[in-house]
Amino acid sequence: MRILPFEPRHADAWRDLNTAWISRHFTMEAKDHEALNDPVGKILDKGGHILMAETEDGDVIGCVGLILLADGGFEVAKMTVTEHARGTGLGKLLMQACIDKAQMMGAPRLYLETNSSLAPALGLYHAMGFVDLPACDTPYARCNVWMERKI
Repeated sequence: MRILPFEPRHADAWRDLNTAWISRHFTMEAKDHEALNDPVGKILDKGGHILMAETEDGDVIGCVGLILLADGGFEVAKMTVTEHARGTGLGKLLMQACIDKAQMMGAPRLYLETNSSLAPALGLYHAMGFVDLPACDTPYARCNVWMERKI
């Protein structure tokens, strides 16, 4: 496996991987469509980053976005791995890549919004140093957990 920055060739995989997991557990929302249909305009051009995980053969098996926040931190968004890559440690590798990128960029924190029904993801976030926050305003109806990790 390798983790690399988003390239235009990743646009379909970014959209399809995220649409698959979100649709499996929740309903796609307006903010989802915005970020998934225009990752360059909605994330990259605004100072964010997208990391893609590939096999050695070039198959995309995971992804994560880092959306720049007003305080210079990043929101971890749209993190997923394919069904067959679950349990391989790829989620941990992607999250560590987010932490490393935030450190390299001098970000003060990573922030994320998620749902309490996603137990494996919550376990990963806590294991990687994220702590729970009080409820915040969010455009996502499915969000009921807010977390951050200081860098």
